[in-house]
Amino acid sequence: MNTKRKVLLSRLAVIVLVLLNIGCDQVSKKVVRENVSHQEFIPLIKNHFILTNVENKGAMLGFGANFPPTAKIILFQGLPLIVLLVLLYRILTKTQTNNWMLLAFAFVIGGGIGNLIDRITVGSVTDFFQIRLGFFRTGIFNMADVAVTTGVLLILFFALSGKKITV
Repeated sequence: MNTKRKVLLSRLAVIVLVLLNIGCDQVSKKVVRENVSHQEFIPLIKNHFILTNVENKGAMLGFGANFPPTAKIILFQGLPLIVLLVLLYRILTKTQTNNWMLLAFAFVIGGGIGNLIDRITVGSVTDFFQIRLGFFRTGIFNMADVAVTTGVLLILFFALSGKKITV
């Protein structure tokens, strides 16, 4: 396969993965908003995997929820939008990027956009899963958070394994 075709296919794959991550996130949030009452507690696997419905008006774990409205718009909408668009542009225009790194960044971008859509359209991010295993408890999270975390872990894995990162 020639280089031009490989680049085109990898760009298409990135776009599809970003859109799939956004779609999965938005559909799951819509289902939760429509079917789970606010702060309802639904054990899916005993008390270890919980379904709930929480609106997060801040960033991760509620950080910044009480910031002034202008600061929240700048920090939680404007800045992430710029970063995500620059990152998407960079991975779509690079021709020498490892396919696993493209996958990782597609997950980060898709998840980031999923939460950004909520912040812009709803004014908060819908979180709905929690894991509780003995003393280990996660914060309440959503599918966008899973995508971002997966992407970041892949990026860290490749960075620590000595793989060349060219984004």
